[in-house]
Amino acid sequence: MGEPRLTVALTFDHDAISSEVDRGDGPTLRSRGEFGPRVGAPRVLALLAREGISSTWFVPGHTVVSFPDSIAAIVAGGHEIACHGWAHEDLATLEPAAEREVMERSVAAVTSASGRAPRGFRAPYWSLAEGTLELVAELGFAYDSSLMGDDYWPYRVRRGDVHDARAGSRFGPPGPLVEVPVSWALDDWPHFEPGAKGVGPMSAPSKVEEIWVGELGYAWEREPGGLLTITMHPEAIGRGHRLPMLERFIAVARSLDGVVFDRLDHVVERWSAANPTPG
Repeated sequence: MGEPRLTVALTFDHDAISSEVDRGDGPTLRSRGEFGPRVGAPRVLALLAREGISSTWFVPGHTVVSFPDSIAAIVAGGHEIACHGWAHEDLATLEPAAEREVMERSVAAVTSASGRAPRGFRAPYWSLAEGTLELVAELGFAYDSSLMGDDYWPYRVRRGDVHDARAGSRFGPPGPLVEVPVSWALDDWPHFEPGAKGVGPMSAPSKVEEIWVGELGYAWEREPGGLLTITMHPEAIGRGHRLPMLERFIAVARSLDGVVFDRLDHVVERWSAANPTPG
């Protein structure tokens, strides 16, 4: 079997109530987060099982220890568990020692729950401190999925960039950490979830479907061999009027010759073997 024309990675940020607990939110917002493990995740896992799709779940440590049955179901379904902070903290706001403690504790929780050390990391809010990815590489992760420097192609994260508004930017050499790029347009949250107290625009699934299918078609036609990464949250995509959109997206992808679905650790392992670290 030859290389796939396009690989699609369905990824899920299983935040549950971690953000709400970290912020000290009240019962209503916590209940919105609880919809993820209580309702959304089981619906998503059932869909993935019917379709025979393996996926990647980025899970905060708080979710791992608070909803162990949900994590067990993800593992039993053959999906990858990757790290997503502890309580969905904004890592850019933490001191280095606190950031390291969060990362080490989340790695330990995921390792205990999944039976293997996590290979992937995604920063909560996609928010990174200047030294976060150096720490990610130091802790033995194979890949990060928080940056937006490409769309359909993994790449090596650079080390030692220096930026100055007056003198310009100097770019360092690529390091061992692989980046799986993301995009706000391919994330369900900014489309589907309102602002404070439920106020703010929310998109109809038809709008999001048009965007995602458009990206799928472009990548399949013009970027052969590429990777399309979709980011979702069980509490968002798991709603009854949204999950059918994901079903239709999967059906369109299945209709295209050479499209496969896979979890990110498998994709990165193959990409790394074909693209060794320079030097």
